[in-house]
Amino acid sequence: MRVLAITSLFPNAARPNAAPFNRQQLVALGRQCELHVLAPILTIPGSHWLGSKLSIVDARKVPQRDAFDGLSVTHPRVLYAPGLQGAFGVPLFASSLLHHVLPLRGKVDVVFAAWAHPDGCAAYLLSKALGVPCVVKVQGSDIDVFSRLTPHKYWLRSILPRLDRVVAVSKALARDVETLGVDRSRIDLVYNGVDPKLFRVMDRSAARDALGVPRDVPMILFVGNLLADKGVGELCDAFEALRARHPTVHLAIVGKGPLAQRCEALGERALFLGQRPLAEIPEWMAAADIVTLPSYHEGTPNVVLEALTCGRRVVATHVGGIPDLISDPLLGELVAPQNARALEDALYRALEVRYDGTDVARLGGRGDWEQSAKTLLDVLRNAAERSRGVG
Repeated sequence: MRVLAITSLFPNAARPNAAPFNRQQLVALGRQCELHVLAPILTIPGSHWLGSKLSIVDARKVPQRDAFDGLSVTHPRVLYAPGLQGAFGVPLFASSLLHHVLPLRGKVDVVFAAWAHPDGCAAYLLSKALGVPCVVKVQGSDIDVFSRLTPHKYWLRSILPRLDRVVAVSKALARDVETLGVDRSRIDLVYNGVDPKLFRVMDRSAARDALGVPRDVPMILFVGNLLADKGVGELCDAFEALRARHPTVHLAIVGKGPLAQRCEALGERALFLGQRPLAEIPEWMAAADIVTLPSYHEGTPNVVLEALTCGRRVVATHVGGIPDLISDPLLGELVAPQNARALEDALYRALEVRYDGTDVARLGGRGDWEQSAKTLLDVLRNAAERSRGVG
């Protein structure tokens, strides 16, 4: 199988920690097929003169070609239209990539995109130029959020039903894709994986000693982008209230984003760690008593998969694919989104539960990235064979 993958959700020299879930799945896929990866950099011409706030990433820091875990990646530049991305993002994305894609005509069997808009919609147009089928993986807010925005919704409703296959990372997301006009028979579930070499049950005391965290304090961990729709505001409010009920509780926050200052202002017993490399996250999970993710919407969040694999119970919101993961009281508790009081109460209850991490990992653990990539490759192969009239 010869696969062309197109996704802006991928690390680069300017953002080395971006989208580790995409990187891990594509690296595993690259070990199972011939894989070409285009990971575009969204740019505004002249933005470094006009002001850094206009640019998503400084393209000058990103080489045209790079390698990640042995996977060769090309970083073409794609025109970005701030404020107009919903309406014009797809044609800009497709036209910017056309001269990179056309030389691959006759050299790939299927186009795969790992984000619906603009990546996936543009990938469909590019697949037509190559004369091969197109498969798009939807991951969460590319459907949950964009399908509610008028310009984005137009593209999603126009393009998604025409795709050869749509890959969803959760049952809830598959149902949402169906409401956009995609026939259920063409939707495949492919769950994300976990790196078992990194994420595994480890001794809590040893992890705390290594990180300099006192052994005798209860600790909650949040890992993610510090955005409003990740529930960071509610988490801060819940923690401030929880401190009055639980005087020794600590909160460790790993991530960066617009609400970083709000997190830093929590002060006493809050450890603001900023963005950390993926390899450091398992030790923080091992050190925690509870991992929390109070998002407003999700696909199948890898932080929950990773926490369970590390044997840590999770307090999260009842959204997207999270209920598929927290399927037993042993694994944690679910609350309504945007409700700081409910989150506070659930965290308080969770800190009172004594549990064996090995039991949590045994019940809540999922497959690794090799298995996830194998399942994805089966979907891609099926799309290619159907397009050729095989089987």
